[in-house]
Parts: sequence; C-alpha cells; structure tokens
Amino acid sequence: MRGTLLLLTWAWSAIALCAPHEHQPSVVLAPGYAPLSFVAPEPGTYALPTMGNAANGAVIDSNGNSAQLHDFLGGKPTVLSFIFTTCDDVNGCPLATYVMRSVQDALQADPVTADKARLVSFSFDPVFDTPEVIDAYGSQFRAGDFDWQFLTTEGATTLDPILNAYGQWVIRDYDENGEHMGTMSHILRVFLIDASRQIRNIYSTSFLHADTVANDVRSLLIEAHTGPESEAES
Repeated sequence: MRGTLLLLTWAWSAIALCAPHEHQPSVVLAPGYAPLSFVAPEPGTYALPTMGNAANGAVIDSNGNSAQLHDFLGGKPTVLSFIFTTCDDVNGCPLATYVMRSVQDALQADPVTADKARLVSFSFDPVFDTPEVIDAYGSQFRAGDFDWQFLTTEGATTLDPILNAYGQWVIRDYDENGEHMGTMSHILRVFLIDASRQIRNIYSTSFLHADTVANDVRSLLIEAHTGPESEAES
C-alpha cells in the first residue's frame, strides 16, 4: 500500500511539474507515465535480438549478503534497472521504479507469468543506498513474494566496472572540497535479460513503458517454451 501511495505521489508531482509556472519551463513527462499511444504487438509475434552478454560483478543484496550479480540474473527473464533511491528526476529513477512496479502488477496478475520473471533494481549510490536503505525502499514496492531484488555494492571499486560493462553513464557531483554531494547525473538504461543471461533489449526514457516491457518478458517466456531446446526435450 505504501508503494502505491508513493507512486501516486510521484505521479501527482509529475503533473505539478508539467503545470506552467511563471519564469519556469514546463517538464515533459516520459511516455511511460501515460497510457501506451499505440497497440503493442502481441507477445511471441516479434523477435528480440541478442545484444550481448549480461556482465557480472560483486554486489550486496538487501539483506547485507555478498553475492554476484549473476546470482540474480539467469534462469528466467529479468528486467534490470540502475537507480539511486534519492533521485529526484521524475523522468529518471522514479520512472524506472514506476514502470517496474507496473510490470510486476501485470505479470503477477497472470498465473502463467506470476513466478516466471524477475525484477532487479541496482543502486549506483553505495554511499547512501546501504542494504538497510534499499531494503526499506524495496519493501514499498515489492508485492507479496514477487521476485523483485534490490542490490547495492561496497563502493566504487566494485560498482564502476559493472556500470562500465553495461554502458551506464553516471557522473557524481562533488563540492569544492572534493566531497560527494549526494547527487549525480545519469542516463536511464533498463535492460531485458533472458534466462541465459543474454541482453535482449535496452530501454531508454523515451521507450520505457510497462505494456511493452511486460510483453517483451512474455515473448521471452514463449520463446523459451517453443524454442529448439524445449522442442528437443519434449
């Protein structure tokens, strides 16, 4: 319930940002906040190309356990989003979490897909986003026992190679004394990864929408069920 209220707060904040104010330009909301403007292709009717291997690296889960990123990838379709919990760019991390919450709702509502997919929100702000922080953050959005994981790292030494491998551009903001100010500039990149840890789609702000992401997940499930390996086993 808290997650729903927080998402509604984001939505209302987004509307307020879009309202015209004197001497202040309006903010154009990303398409992911609105109903899809076209009819999405049916799952399984289109191909999702392989775009390379999903990189690995050392991470910490929301319980404080050390792990490898690959522990949370593979085995079933996964949507991986890079975020930080204090992001105030309505078309950045809040959009990613809003869309992923909507994807969770769509997949969880269907018994066929409810336990067949995974979401991973990976913080690139290990200084603030400790395991305790991401655990509290995740509890606002994870519904029931849906497989939505929240990860962080020990610090830049382990984080930066992962960001570089995924092409996740992040610039940390520092003051005149060289102290991190807690803010950062970044691009939004959300990855669709299949059961074999292959990247199958990359969504940017302009193309991130729950309807299309959920259909892409369903397409990977159909592919896994009807592909050559499945046919050979049957």
